[in-house]
Amino acid sequence: MTGTHNEYAVDSKNLTDLEAGGNDGLRQLRSVQSVSMSPELFEKLYLSPPTKAAGNLRRTFGNPTPMALVGFLLSLMPLSCDLMGWRGAGDFGVATIAVYFFMGGLLMFLSGVLEWILGNSFPATVFCSFGGFWFAFGGTLNPTFGAYSFYASDPSNPTAGLTAARFNASLGFWLVIMGILAFLYMICALRTNIVFVIIFLSLLPAFGLLTAAFWLQAADFEGNTAKANNMFVGAGASLFVTCIAGWYILVSIMFEIVDFPLQLPVGDLSTIIKGRNMRK
Repeated sequence: MTGTHNEYAVDSKNLTDLEAGGNDGLRQLRSVQSVSMSPELFEKLYLSPPTKAAGNLRRTFGNPTPMALVGFLLSLMPLSCDLMGWRGAGDFGVATIAVYFFMGGLLMFLSGVLEWILGNSFPATVFCSFGGFWFAFGGTLNPTFGAYSFYASDPSNPTAGLTAARFNASLGFWLVIMGILAFLYMICALRTNIVFVIIFLSLLPAFGLLTAAFWLQAADFEGNTAKANNMFVGAGASLFVTCIAGWYILVSIMFEIVDFPLQLPVGDLSTIIKGRNMRK
């Protein structure tokens, strides 16, 4: 009886040691899983300097940034080709209005909301505003919204409103304001990476050329057709540069997400242009 009792005591001690070792292992595993990513990796994945957020939402949910980039690129790249008139394309990609709504608008706006939930205010603002841009752009081209038919002198020919001076002048002002917004985003992007800066930098001449084209058409639609077309082609080329930078940053993020052996640098600026709080 005594030997059996001692054996039982030894076994209980071993079990206790095993349980303690298991708890130590779990604590080590949790500590590994909770290691914070570097500022360089954070801004590469989220296109934003590291921000403090309550809770563990970034560990619970996935990264919405690539989804926004997909919506942006699959809308902007066809539009840039349309503006340049490749293979006879034109008319601002009216054939792809649904793409502007359900890829550019929906994906970017949804991603912006998710970024906001994660506490990433800068990409949330960028994605939601550009998502709204795509919704508005698609709505302007959609006849049911009556954006251009309102300016038509003949109700039976609503497309005549596209040539109206007031329509083109009004559309130009919208693009001017978008250019100002892109300039603001470019300044803020100096705290992220070089590729993100290039995206906004290349948008500036695009918005400027588009504005010039619409205002030329507002001044004299028939007489300035050739000049306006040149402006549209230039804007398309500038937007194509935007798309190249966008594809690069999308590939770099996707490679990082799947832990691909090849990693693409994006030119981290977060440690070069230091934030105000980092200087204290």
